[in-house]
Amino acid sequence: MRAIVATPLKIQQPVRIVIADEQPIFRDGLRLLIETEPGFRIVGEIGNGSEAVARVRELDPDILLLGLAGGIPLLQTLRDVGAARMSMRIIVLTPSVDTPDVPRALQLGARGVVPKDSAADVLFESIRSVASGHYWIGGESVSKVASSLRELETARRRSKAFGLTRRELEIVRAVVSGYTNKEIAERFTISENTVKRHLTHIFNKLGASNRVELALFSAHHRLLDGI
Repeated sequence: MRAIVATPLKIQQPVRIVIADEQPIFRDGLRLLIETEPGFRIVGEIGNGSEAVARVRELDPDILLLGLAGGIPLLQTLRDVGAARMSMRIIVLTPSVDTPDVPRALQLGARGVVPKDSAADVLFESIRSVASGHYWIGGESVSKVASSLRELETARRRSKAFGLTRRELEIVRAVVSGYTNKEIAERFTISENTVKRHLTHIFNKLGASNRVELALFSAHHRLLDGI
């Protein structure tokens, strides 16, 4: 298993950035913050998800900072941008990395997930890391997570599905689709405690410690192909 590192963008300084968020005050504050950092340049802002693809194509940024909130439909925007086959990288700005949409966002092509309450230096480092071809989750490069998964791969492989049962694979699919534990329980007519037990078994088998790592592992190994 190779480390989860994408091909670096061919970027000339400064890194060109577009901010997409429905809150004007947030966009203004983020613009002022980023413009204090040498090597970054804000080339545009987007306040409506429906115009994201057209505006991104027009502005041609290296990085799109995409807010996670109701005004901009995150997952649909990611689908639209992915369908347009644009080369820029997307960093999702979210209230928490535990937000149910985060695993699905990674599946749809987001390269980074940064909490909105992060320190400025974390945001700056995430932009540099993603622009260099790495994934970024929370406060660190995901290449570290990928390294630990790589070391555990051989020992934990019991079958092509890494020893997961059919029901566990169904749970994985639900998790990466953004379902909460309660929604998974309702979907499969089981209790939330049973869902938690399934997740514990899945994490132990794959060496993952949370839903985000599970989504990355699933995407990298094409775990759900043909399931």
